[in-house]
Amino acid sequence: MLTRIDHIGIACSDLDKTVEFYRATYGFEVFHSEINEEQGVREAMLKINETSDGGASYLQLLEPIREDSAVGKWLAKNGEGVHHIAFGTADVDTDSEAIRDKGVRVLYEQPRRGSMDSRITFLHPKDCHGVLTELVTAADPAARPAAHKDEEDH
Repeated sequence: MLTRIDHIGIACSDLDKTVEFYRATYGFEVFHSEINEEQGVREAMLKINETSDGGASYLQLLEPIREDSAVGKWLAKNGEGVHHIAFGTADVDTDSEAIRDKGVRVLYEQPRRGSMDSRITFLHPKDCHGVLTELVTAADPAARPAAHKDEEDH
């Protein structure tokens, strides 16, 4: 069962400049940053609030590190802006299968590693009224990497 909006993914050309905009304009601070080689992005998670299910809601700022990454291709075609919405779930495997059974294309056969060691999959935007949708199961808080993880650690 989907429990919350986990995050809104925003594609950007310059991560540092975009982080500074959200810090200066809204007071949002970076909770976590990392380079995800598999996804081809450098990212920053800005924590917005805690949620009633023990999770949190974030803005995920995404800068492509390769032009051929999914975010790089999307940015070249669409420019900066909202890339996807992610819903939190306690069990991405079960929920993605249930959604697949309803005729929605799930883009990964098996969930993959996402930000902060979460498990993720995506739903095809053509099956979700034009919205790229991500399903996220957060890592156990005790197993999560420390906040403000340095990108150089990767």
